[in-house]
Amino acid sequence: MDLASNLGGKIDKSDVLTAVEKYEQYHVFHGGNEEERKANYTDMVNKYYDLATSFYEYGWGESFHFAHRWKGESLRESIKRHEHFLALQLGIKPGQKVLDVGCGIGGPLREIARFSNSSVTGLNNNEYQITRGKELNRLAGVDKTCNFVKADFMKMPFPENSFDAVYAIEATCHAPDAYGCYKEIYRVLKPGQCFAAYEWCMTDAFDPNNAEHQNIKGEIEIGDGLPDIRLTTKCLEALEQAGFEVIWEKDLAKDAPVPWYLPLDKNHFSLSSFRLTAVGRFITKNMVKVLEYIRLAPKGSQRVSNFLEQAAEGLVDGGRKEIFTPMYFFLARKPE
Repeated sequence: MDLASNLGGKIDKSDVLTAVEKYEQYHVFHGGNEEERKANYTDMVNKYYDLATSFYEYGWGESFHFAHRWKGESLRESIKRHEHFLALQLGIKPGQKVLDVGCGIGGPLREIARFSNSSVTGLNNNEYQITRGKELNRLAGVDKTCNFVKADFMKMPFPENSFDAVYAIEATCHAPDAYGCYKEIYRVLKPGQCFAAYEWCMTDAFDPNNAEHQNIKGEIEIGDGLPDIRLTTKCLEALEQAGFEVIWEKDLAKDAPVPWYLPLDKNHFSLSSFRLTAVGRFITKNMVKVLEYIRLAPKGSQRVSNFLEQAAEGLVDGGRKEIFTPMYFFLARKPE
């Protein structure tokens, strides 16, 4: 019932179907193109997260990201460790001011704030996610030290040299231009301090002339609100162009003991992450269909469920073929 009542986020329930149709039109499967998505990225990404956030929270919990995972480790354990790893790489110290770029509803923000005893500001351009995040901060008891700011990460409302550390977890992939986004992060970061991120990227194995590869890329883009998916090399180039010194970088999906896409794989079953399995997703899909039919969920909800399912299939195929990674990690420093 929480899933049904929150579907559509801040969009009026009677306008959800129209929003779905507009969102779909941005993407290649519905006649859209990359240039239009980049030009209208704010509208596209906002519509996506208004439509998809309640599904994300229902399936993943408060942290909307994948994780490097060891054998014997649960998905939730790996997600927390993935966040702790980021905080340790940044060397966050108690009392420091940290910026989470594209923070979602603040799951990583709260985990990192408690882990490092720091003050974290979450930057997000989606009003519904911020409203939800503030409530979760209050319930977690971090509302006095952590906050949210509604703004576009291409035009941050912060003075230069404001933060002791900046991170982004699978978020700056929504930027229409990596250089423009990284340049803003560089501007608000204090000299001598670091920026770390997990980026969604196409790998060197991706062949732009391969129709199957392009289809997988398109499925991920429509299912995850992306204007484009950059190559790992393009991220590196943009970092250096923005002025950063890259300390180290690696695709953490390579040689991972457990494939990152396993929770979405239809051949995998797990009680601990049941809602993400093929059976769990089938039940959710049909539950949404019934809720929409009896008008407890807004019209268009089933179509949101469908393009999220399309994304899951694209992510698994991209992971298996090793042409896509959701965890290209880098640690970069702003020179003194």
